[in-house]
Amino acid sequence: MQRSIVVDYPDTMPAVTNQSPEDFEAEAKRAMAVKLFEIGRLSSGQAAQLVGISRVEFLLTCKQMGVASVEWDDKEIEAELH
Repeated sequence: MQRSIVVDYPDTMPAVTNQSPEDFEAEAKRAMAVKLFEIGRLSSGQAAQLVGISRVEFLLTCKQMGVASVEWDDKEIEAELH
């Protein structure tokens, strides 16, 4: 079973962002998936599935939206530098 989320927005919102309604909605969906990934609610694969794109494309979307696709802890950074 699949469920839907409905987001109401003013008719003028896409024009304010210089986008078509379709592009505005697609970007909003990508932004939601990226944020859920960023806060650790979804894996990159799950977030990609939510948007309907490949995992690689999703990770590139994260980069475009300024979200790191990998988080390293101090031990991992130290190991990588030595």
